[in-house]
Formats: sequence, C-alpha cells, structure tokens
Amino acid sequence: MARNKKPGRVKSALLDWLGVPIGLLDGAFWKEMGGTSASGKRVTVDKALQLSAVWACVRLLSESVSTLPLRLYERRDDGSRVQATEHPLYRLLTVSPNAEMTPARFILMIVASIALRGNAFVEKKRVGSRIVALVPLLPQCMVVKRLDTGRLEYTYTENGQQRVIGEKDLMHIRGFGLDGVCGLLPVNTGRDIFGAAMSADEAAAKVFAQGMQASGILSSDTKLTDVQREQLRKNLTNFMGSTNSGKILVAEAGLKYQGITMNPEAAQMLETRNFAIEEICRWFRVPPFMVGHMDKQSSWASSVEGMNLQWLTNGLRPLLENIEQEISRCLLDNDGRYFAEFSVEGLLRADSAGRASYYTTGLQNGWMSRNEVRRLENLPPIPGGDVYTVQSNLLPIDQLGQAQDGEQARSALAAWLFPAASQDQKPE
Repeated sequence: MARNKKPGRVKSALLDWLGVPIGLLDGAFWKEMGGTSASGKRVTVDKALQLSAVWACVRLLSESVSTLPLRLYERRDDGSRVQATEHPLYRLLTVSPNAEMTPARFILMIVASIALRGNAFVEKKRVGSRIVALVPLLPQCMVVKRLDTGRLEYTYTENGQQRVIGEKDLMHIRGFGLDGVCGLLPVNTGRDIFGAAMSADEAAAKVFAQGMQASGILSSDTKLTDVQREQLRKNLTNFMGSTNSGKILVAEAGLKYQGITMNPEAAQMLETRNFAIEEICRWFRVPPFMVGHMDKQSSWASSVEGMNLQWLTNGLRPLLENIEQEISRCLLDNDGRYFAEFSVEGLLRADSAGRASYYTTGLQNGWMSRNEVRRLENLPPIPGGDVYTVQSNLLPIDQLGQAQDGEQARSALAAWLFPAASQDQKPE
C-alpha cells in the first residue's frame, strides 16, 4: 500500500480491545482483518467480543485464572517444598509484576491474549542481569519469524516504531498451534462459527428494528403511480418502529390489508442462536451453563459440581500447565530447583462446604495441621496447632477381628504408621 505523506489523513483504524489505538501503517490493522466468513461477515477480535457468548467465555477464563494464587516454590532434598520468598522473581510473580499492574491484572491480560489471539508475550525488563519487571505486550503488534539460524526473531511495533526483541528478553506463551512457533488465532480459525453467530444476532435485531415485523401485506387491484408509492412509503414510516407499535393503519385508494402471522421464536431464531452459543462455548472449552446458557442443563447440585470438576480438569488445567511451564522455561531457565504453580484450591474460596470437607480430610489423614488450615483461612496460629493428627481407629487390615486391648491397638497403629521409630525402640 502506498504511504500517505499527509499525517492528518492517517487516522486510527480501530480501537483495540485493550484501549490502544492502531494506525493504518502499523501493520497490526491488516493482521486484524483476518477474513470474511461464509455468512458474509468480516470477523475480527473486536467484533467477536460483541457477541455475549465470546465476551462471557473470555471473561470467565481470564478472571478465573487471575483469581488463583500463583506461588514460586523451592524443592528441598527431602522432596518437600517451601515458598521461595528470597528468590528475585518471587515479588514479581506474587506482588507486583511491574509498576502499573497487580498480579491478577497481569495474569488476566495473559489469559485473555491467549484466548482471543492464541499468543501472549511478556517482555523481561532488566537492570544488569536481574529481571526487575515483567511487561505484557500486545500480541497483535508482534511478528514472529524463524531465522535461517533456527532461532526466532520477535519484531514489535509500537507507536509506528519497530524494534527487535531477543528471545532471552521475552516470554512467549503459545496457545493451541500446529507449528510450535505460534498459537493459532482463534478468531481466524473459527471465523465461520463467529460469523454465523454475528449474522443470527443481526438478523434478529433487524426484525425488531422494523417494528411491523412483516406483519401484513397491502394489496390493490390497480397499479399505483410513483407519486402514490412515495406517499404510501412516507405514511408507513409513521407506523414503523417499536415506539409506533399498536397504531391503527388507514388503508386508502382501494388498498386492502392482509395480515401475516409470524412465530416469535422464528423471528428471534432462538434455536439458531442457542446453537451458536453452544458452538462458541465448545470453541473456548467452557461449559455453557457457566456463561448463563441453561438449556439442556441439569440444575442438580451434583451435576453442576461434576461439570465444575470436569471444566477444571479439561478446560483450566491445560492452560495453567502451559503458563507454569513457560515460567519455568523463560523466567527460571529450567532450573529444576524452583518452579511456579497455581493453587487450584483457590476455586474453593467461595465454597465454604467444599473448604470444610477439604480441610477435614487433610486433618484426619495427617497431611495438614491445624495451623496450616488456619493460615489458609487468614487466622492466627494456635499453640500446639503444628501437630499432625490421624484417626485413632485405623488398623492394618490383617489385624481386623483380633482381640486386643487398648494399649495393644495403639502400639499396632504406631508400628504401622511409624515403622522406623518402632524398630528403634526395640530392646536389645
């Protein structure tokens, strides 16, 4: 395209969903104009977000992940782990990634970028060799190219200026893709699905915009002149639109009115629009009931609980694993001693019954202490709360039915739980 020398004629082409204007000469504009769907609609990220199902799915994914605590841990030699509070990246991941963002907003932008554009890019700002900030970049302004050397080159366009960012200074989180270089752009790959949903919404809206909704036909035995047609057209506008609904139409010059009935469901194309919601949810791997689509959905708590677990396992877990592994690869340099992990128990925060069941199981089976539970509930520790306890009625299965007094049962249980300690206490 020829470059226009007049700056006054170069205007913002579209307002990006993150609030950053994109100019005609930035290159990102043409990247966004992905293609025309089979329904004739040109599908872009901005237009797809105007669909309520797309908006709800992206918000659900990004906001759900952003609420999960992300922690940096250090592996100990005994197999346990502790929070790596002394690591330089701990504060960036858990307190403040950069001067403008909280960890929740940082993760929200990353997940939204992956969901809408298939890729997320985070630039590592350094002072010397130390990483001091993590700055997310707009994926639509990034161009990734495989060089002859086999390395990847990242070119980022910002305010009309291009700059190359080295691989060591960038964390690239890819969504689903086929070449291993970049994730596929969901809006482009599924343009027919999103285009069909956009066409159905537009058709239903135009039916109501007409007001009369093709409710009848005016017929005449004689041919109307051009003047009469124009006059009739002007008169009919007084009866069109939802504000004029219910007015009485006067038929003149031998015109006869014949009513036409229309099924309201057909006018709104409910089945088509419902199926479009299910298609979009399938595209984002989100259960339809989680975005308010309750058709064909059981309202029993057990059913909803099972689908919540299925969504966590099949929908969120791959996304969380992807982000965690990229943090290990790009920020921790694959150091096996340190790793980042999302705490999925954060999803139980709004479920008091689920939290109670989780804590009870941990306390009764000895893998949680009372002070650990109180710490998760933001309560102060109590004296003696660091002791791990188990159910006192647990016995080895081969000793069931044997007659033992209380002391023998306790000794058998101690020997089963702590065999090394029991051997140390044997008399010589």
